[in-house]
Amino acid sequence: MIGYVTIGAKDLDRACKFYDELLALVGGKQLMGMDRIKFYGTGMGQPMIAICTPYDGGAQSPGNGNMIAIPGGSREGVDKLYAKAMSLGASDEGAPGERMPVFYGAYVRDLDGNKLCFFDMKL
Repeated sequence: MIGYVTIGAKDLDRACKFYDELLALVGGKQLMGMDRIKFYGTGMGQPMIAICTPYDGGAQSPGNGNMIAIPGGSREGVDKLYAKAMSLGASDEGAPGERMPVFYGAYVRDLDGNKLCFFDMKL
């Protein structure tokens, strides 16, 4: 149902370095792009994350209430994504832990303040 979500970056090269390393942990890579936007995913036809500089040329700012949730595949995967993001300069928004009986998650903000959630959900 989701084709892609887009988040802004102040410095596209810096953001790409962050996401290149982070998303590699879950099989993601840069699939395509142009000068101001890059698309990450596991394959064409699958949901993607787009990183871009704002089209209107205005300043990038993270959306209030916006968040991208990235499946970790397991609790260990969540822990690895969180640790990797922190090592790449992300800021902590909630260390890995059980949030409810079926949901294990961790929260960070990327280098531009965009909020990410790494999760494992067992229903």
